Amino acid sequence: MRMVIQIAKAELRNLFYSPVAWFLAIVFLVMSGYAFTEGLYQLTKMQETMKYSSPDFKDFGPLTLTLVFLHTPGSIFSVMLKNSYFFVPLLTMGLIGREIQAGTIKLLYSSPVKLWKVIIGKFLAVMMYNVMLLMILSVYLIILGCSIRSADYGLFIAGMIAFYLLICTYAAIGLFMSSLTTYQVVAAIGTFLVIFVLTKTNGLWQQYDLVRDLTYFLYLPGRIERLLKGLIVSKDIIYYVMMVFMFLGFTYIRLRKQRESKPWYVTTMRIMVVVIITLSAGYLFSLPKTSLYLDTTATRANTIHPKTQALLEEMKGEPLEVTLYTNLLGGEGIYGFPAARNIYRGALWEQYLRFNTNIHFKYVYYYYYEPEMDGGHLARIFPDKSNEEMAREFAKGMQVNFDLFSPISALKEMPDLEPEKYRLIMQLKYKGRTEFLRTYQSAGKYPDVAPAVYPHEQNMAAALKRLLHPEGIPKVLYTSGNLERKVYGKGERDYMRATTANFEKNGPVNLGFDVDTISLEKQDIPAGITALVVADPKVELSGLSQQKLKKYIDEGGNIMFMGEPGKQNVLNPLLKYMGVEMLGGTVVEPTYHEKPDMVKPYYTAASAELADELLFKLVKAKMKRVYDKDTLKMLMPGVTGISFTDSSGFVKKPLLLTVGSSSWLKKGKLVVDSADVVYNAAEGDVRGAFSTSLQLYRQIGNKQQRAVIYGDADFLVNERLKNGEAIHRAALYWLSENEYPVYVPREDAKDNLINLSSGTAKKLKLIFVWILPALVLVAGTVLLVRRKRK
Repeated sequence: MRMVIQIAKAELRNLFYSPVAWFLAIVFLVMSGYAFTEGLYQLTKMQETMKYSSPDFKDFGPLTLTLVFLHTPGSIFSVMLKNSYFFVPLLTMGLIGREIQAGTIKLLYSSPVKLWKVIIGKFLAVMMYNVMLLMILSVYLIILGCSIRSADYGLFIAGMIAFYLLICTYAAIGLFMSSLTTYQVVAAIGTFLVIFVLTKTNGLWQQYDLVRDLTYFLYLPGRIERLLKGLIVSKDIIYYVMMVFMFLGFTYIRLRKQRESKPWYVTTMRIMVVVIITLSAGYLFSLPKTSLYLDTTATRANTIHPKTQALLEEMKGEPLEVTLYTNLLGGEGIYGFPAARNIYRGALWEQYLRFNTNIHFKYVYYYYYEPEMDGGHLARIFPDKSNEEMAREFAKGMQVNFDLFSPISALKEMPDLEPEKYRLIMQLKYKGRTEFLRTYQSAGKYPDVAPAVYPHEQNMAAALKRLLHPEGIPKVLYTSGNLERKVYGKGERDYMRATTANFEKNGPVNLGFDVDTISLEKQDIPAGITALVVADPKVELSGLSQQKLKKYIDEGGNIMFMGEPGKQNVLNPLLKYMGVEMLGGTVVEPTYHEKPDMVKPYYTAASAELADELLFKLVKAKMKRVYDKDTLKMLMPGVTGISFTDSSGFVKKPLLLTVGSSSWLKKGKLVVDSADVVYNAAEGDVRGAFSTSLQLYRQIGNKQQRAVIYGDADFLVNERLKNGEAIHRAALYWLSENEYPVYVPREDAKDNLINLSSGTAKKLKLIFVWILPALVLVAGTVLLVRRKRK
């Protein structure tokens, strides 16, 4: 070991006695200094602008500034990692070639020093130089840590590990290329080419199973992304260690071949041994059971929520079988092709395999098409073609092996995928029970939008919970038979997207709910349902229907009412039974931008407590403001106010409230398209703040009965789903007694404020981009001149 260190010292001395090492250090200083200080200056300037424009500004909220500085395009790590392959080849191009050219390699061959010691010594010298580069980065990170409030130091550590592992791997490649030629420029170009190829292998021959695993393994930047996000995974560390081992092994074999005369097949066998050891170790340590994870982020941003972890832990006793059904002619099929296998396993399942390795994967490939799947789009592209003819041409165009796919009629035990329109879908099977886990359409380029296509953690948690606890699956029934809103209707005023649509990622069906309809005239309300929804009946309910509803309410059933102006008489007999009344007339709120009946009530503190919705987090944040204390608004097109009394034993809290100074209750017929709507007290108009949604609850025995009432039913229609999606989802969560959806909120970021002025950032830019590189240039010049004189 002493000899290795001596060789390393001598090689390091030679590096700094050449202008290349000094030149690279100066370029590194300038590039990293500019990337760091420019980002710091821009962010401090933005913060000062926001403070000036908003006195209530306290911080950047959920924005993690540490991650912004380290991982976004233009940030210090992104810039340096992107350009690091320019530095290393210039540093390593003469490590061994210089010895061959000068003839000193013969002295090494004849000396008692073993070849592997020479190689390790030279590589150790480059590692020490890389440590110097890392120390330069650490200076920036120390300043960054002092500049950001509650900086996430775990991201610093993981980022530095990523940078060091990558440049050391580049150094091993450069060392090998230097052993192949005496021409330093050729060695540098060769290193560039090898690095370039290894940064592009992830897209090569991914449709072939064996080649896919090999090229994906050789993909150099593939492990950096996780490290830069703060997730240290043992297989990523081992990967870079094995890549270094492989290229150092190649270097050893190359030098040994020059030292001794052996047949070509001996050299080939040695190379094969190194490759087999590398691939075997890489495969062994990349298995889910042998992988270790460390999330270094302060908020555990790379780790699934404890609720999901608990569900996976509960499933460990039995295997979870996941079958991916890929239709060659179906929606999002490209994300199920063999070429997308690594994306599917990595982007979607690896985060869950971390906590439960007993998950088995199966793949079923088929083809089937009918015009209803896509509105006849493919039929127009392939006119007068059979399914098989379509599939063959489509497979050829997508460069996928057609022989993998079977006609749907040839598959046995195929689940009914007609309601899913034969899209890409997963079926989870656990203890004989099955659940679908859907994928979703997303605009964007493959494979960039894979996270949007695959289900979110909330969808996954809901599916797992349904498998584990089928007895607790929530069932919501919507009444029908009185011209209520249709939960299966696709019209503008219907509710399909908010209720039964299986293509809505954040819809009830994909968040764990069973949704169906019930005719009160023909059916009794079944026991054990989660909630009953009466959504804007347009004709009066019969005495039998009212009797069933009152009985359901008396027995403590959870219920939701949704009414409309002009139809108050339909629901009021039931609402009055609960101490609530929908007021006659329509609430108006004249503005310059909307019709007066397009009212925008504000969320109240009670609505923000319904569930862990991201929107409600913003509501709470706005309510804490001092100067601009406010909340957020929601559009309700055509709404009436809701009044309530203390009778019936219900506790009642407004969920949405209009502003009294700008809204009033307009009595009589409302005409919005011929003249301005004006307040007229003589006609019975009433000015004030009106509740447009109400929360009710009371205790009945051991159960808390819950109800939600809306004075509008149009806020949730297919045309305006995104408008009322959050509060409706939160209301269903509250009505299901906080069981579904399974919310997986992230911990709030704390590193969201910069304790630095833009002026100071500007001074830092002057120091790191100009002064410090100039000092290094002077020091290097003096050293090299004095060395030459000696």
